[in-house]
Amino acid sequence: MGHVAVLALTASLNPTLLAATTMMLLLDNPSRLMAGYLAGAFLMSVTVGLVIVFALGSSGATRSVQHTVNPLVDIALGLLALVVALAIRSGWLDRRMASRKAHRASKPTKAPPRWERALRKGSPRVSFAIGAALTLPGASTLVGLYAIHNLHEATAVTVLLVIAFNIVMLWLLEVPLVGYAVAPERTPQAVGRAKVTIARHAHAFAVRGLELVALLLLLKGVVGLMH
Repeated sequence: MGHVAVLALTASLNPTLLAATTMMLLLDNPSRLMAGYLAGAFLMSVTVGLVIVFALGSSGATRSVQHTVNPLVDIALGLLALVVALAIRSGWLDRRMASRKAHRASKPTKAPPRWERALRKGSPRVSFAIGAALTLPGASTLVGLYAIHNLHEATAVTVLLVIAFNIVMLWLLEVPLVGYAVAPERTPQAVGRAKVTIARHAHAFAVRGLELVALLLLLKGVVGLMH
């Protein structure tokens, strides 16, 4: 289950989530906005996650096919994680993003995205809807859900694992909310320092996390093919 936790942490480094969290922290009543966003994001993410996990099937026929297919999928996902890690480590991804940013900057200035303009209105109900709408599973989330399915736990345990995965994935919202509840005066400064640290070390964390996940998936796939 260790690689599932790593994938949840990797999935938390979501640019949209980070941008939305940063914006809400700068607005009035950030705790109310973040609570609404978290509720919408958590509800949508858990619902979609459960649908995906249980849609993968658990019948006897499916299990017999998976005995051969699952190791190959593990190896393919491991190789994909390794490729992404190498792209980040080599700086190719940074250069690609910088190129796209420069290309956008050369065009006439566009208005902020609709979700950003709506979020600035400061309504928890609006932030709930935005959180639900923007929380779609990314690559790390999909790999994590596949890994949870592959554990073949009982239904209740699988549900708890999906919930736990999303709790870890949404820590960027949860930690500031706890801070505002416990220490509202010191939280803004602490959040500012945390954002600097995350920005400084996000790439290193993503590379190491993806490399660890790649190793675990490749080993799991090879062992599965040998049985």
